[in-house]
Amino acid sequence: MRKTLTALLPLTAAALVAALALSCSRKPHSHLVAAQLPDTLIVGTLYSPTSYFYYKEDTMGYEYERISNFAKEKGIATRFVIARNMEAAINMLDSGTIDIIAYEVPITAEYTSRVLSCGTENITHQVLVQPKGDSLVTDVTQLVGRDVYVEKNSKYEARLRNLDDEVGGGINIHTLDEDSLIADDLVEMVADGKLPLTIVDSDIARLNRTYHTGIDISLNVSFPQRSAWAVKRGNQWLADTITQWAQGEQNRPAYKLILKRYFELSKMGLTDDDPTMTAATVSENLRRGFISQYDDLFRHHAATIGWDWRILAAQAWVESKFNNDVVSWAGAKGIMQLMPRTARAYGLAPGEVTDPDKNIGAAVRSIRDLDSALAKYVGDPKERLNFIIAAYNSGIGHIYDAIALARKYGKNPAVWFGNVEEAVLWKANPEFYNDDVCRFGYFRGSQTVNYVREVTKYYNLYRSYIAQ
Repeated sequence: MRKTLTALLPLTAAALVAALALSCSRKPHSHLVAAQLPDTLIVGTLYSPTSYFYYKEDTMGYEYERISNFAKEKGIATRFVIARNMEAAINMLDSGTIDIIAYEVPITAEYTSRVLSCGTENITHQVLVQPKGDSLVTDVTQLVGRDVYVEKNSKYEARLRNLDDEVGGGINIHTLDEDSLIADDLVEMVADGKLPLTIVDSDIARLNRTYHTGIDISLNVSFPQRSAWAVKRGNQWLADTITQWAQGEQNRPAYKLILKRYFELSKMGLTDDDPTMTAATVSENLRRGFISQYDDLFRHHAATIGWDWRILAAQAWVESKFNNDVVSWAGAKGIMQLMPRTARAYGLAPGEVTDPDKNIGAAVRSIRDLDSALAKYVGDPKERLNFIIAAYNSGIGHIYDAIALARKYGKNPAVWFGNVEEAVLWKANPEFYNDDVCRFGYFRGSQTVNYVREVTKYYNLYRSYIAQ
């Protein structure tokens, strides 16, 4: 639930290189106080799945897109500075390094004494995550006698213990203490049936529901928690400007699209039972001696880089189920699900992205470049194939980070399975994506790990039926 307040601002974007290379020695905008927006608004934020992250080399994030829309409407540019944590972001605000924190800053006594909230106030609760079904917990008193799992020494454990006192005891509280464990992991374990119940913040739960449709997150178990964007105390005019803009934001089509993208659209892609092309249909095709209607295109374009065309076919199946009209939650299009930035980089006009020949051709050219970029890290061509497939899914920046993490923490940086694939998973945890060796921040690595395994599975299947 969101309502307009007096002080928190949406987030705008900078190019990838600018975001990484940005200096923190900038002087504050003295004319902000003079009731005039700067030519370039310097935005501070933190990496997270809802605020700011890189996906296939595109900059994304709910807060990022909202602040970008603010800047676009006001006719100003933006640059981003990424803080390691909230304290660092507030220090940047105090020093004038940034103009605004486009991230959900809690509205508490601790923070309101230091910043001005602005924009849209975000109201969240801690919620119970449980499998959908006929025996849902609908009241906190029904937790008595139930097993609930939370991160050890987390705010969720503290709330659960307070809740246990409030209901007179009897909740079976279990704490998990693993170095790389985060709230997303517990939600996934509930969705997979490995845990019965957990507690997370409602915004985290809403995002995770787009990955795991079989969970229920309807039961609030805490008091409301308020947060908003923030500017430096004394910049009341800037806070008021942002808040005034935010008052009409929820009625704008652009905002509704952003909300849908991050909190409603499925992030899981097409399933094997998608009606456009079922696994059974592909099995029948294989018995008849072909994979899809695009086999000749796969053969032609794969030959230009010396690849087995059946790998491209496996990627296309995992990407789009051979459905040329699919558009992903992130805006990827066509047989090979090209992101807008990738399509532009390889010379495709907007109307050409869904041309199967051009889509596959651009995808192959990007694969060629990924191969070249990864060759100095992974010398074995056969092993490098796994890294290329992973980079196609995640963007090469996250693979560079995973290689660096693997090297630092005792994994083999030139082997994917059991090594770099584990390091990719670490990048969902702030302990690792804030590590000094990482340059590309947060990433939900489970997507890429599953992608490589799925492509490998279908490639092996196609090889068993179809000659090269």
